[in-house]
Amino acid sequence: MTKKVRTYSDEFKAEAVKKIADNNGNISATAKQLGIAMQTLSNWHNKANQGKLVGTEQYDPDLMSALQEIKQLKRQLKVAEEEREILNEEG
Repeated sequence: MTKKVRTYSDEFKAEAVKKIADNNGNISATAKQLGIAMQTLSNWHNKANQGKLVGTEQYDPDLMSALQEIKQLKRQLKVAEEEREILNEEG
């Protein structure tokens, strides 16, 4: 039996994180009110604090762009290292 994965819009996530403040920082109570898992809301809250959650005051598009570039460069580096390893084995 497969478990259905629920997806939430960026707006919903941002509003959910804002509601935490309305509940005096109580993530558990906020999650219950919204009908979502506490861990899910906690994850969104952490992302917001790191500037990674779209729609929040802390969101930093430059940070997200830099993180995306780092991810791409790491992939390219891995490919280059694998190619170098193959060439070293042949020669």
